[in-house]
Amino acid sequence: MSAKPSVLFVCIHNAGRSQMAAAYLLHLSGGRIEVRSAGSEPAAKINPAAVAAMLEEGIDIRTETPKILTAEAVKRSDVVITMGCGDTCPIFPGKRYEDWNLEDPAGKGVDSVRPIRDEIRARVQALIGELLPAGD
Repeated sequence: MSAKPSVLFVCIHNAGRSQMAAAYLLHLSGGRIEVRSAGSEPAAKINPAAVAAMLEEGIDIRTETPKILTAEAVKRSDVVITMGCGDTCPIFPGKRYEDWNLEDPAGKGVDSVRPIRDEIRARVQALIGELLPAGD
């Protein structure tokens, strides 16, 4: 792993789960981890319920845009976390791959998105503990 670890979050539309995870990782790591997110079939815009749920946490993702998953993004990442894109994610040797089985927030209201957001936050906090040495 590089001196500054890098993580790529991938879900199909890159409009909800992966955007929330990327925002949490950037926020909670204080920029000590390089963060990317992408989707195999990016949506036109970020899920409004995900935006609202993150605003409740003081994190603004309104200016984010869904991005297409590229092999280059995978190559440049130490850890690739998928959230429902399955076998559309390229596999490269030497990368750490995880699949976070999370409910899709698409089409749900903010009340239904909050538990998904909270689970993402807990997983991101655990990931930070694994990637950053204690005391960093």
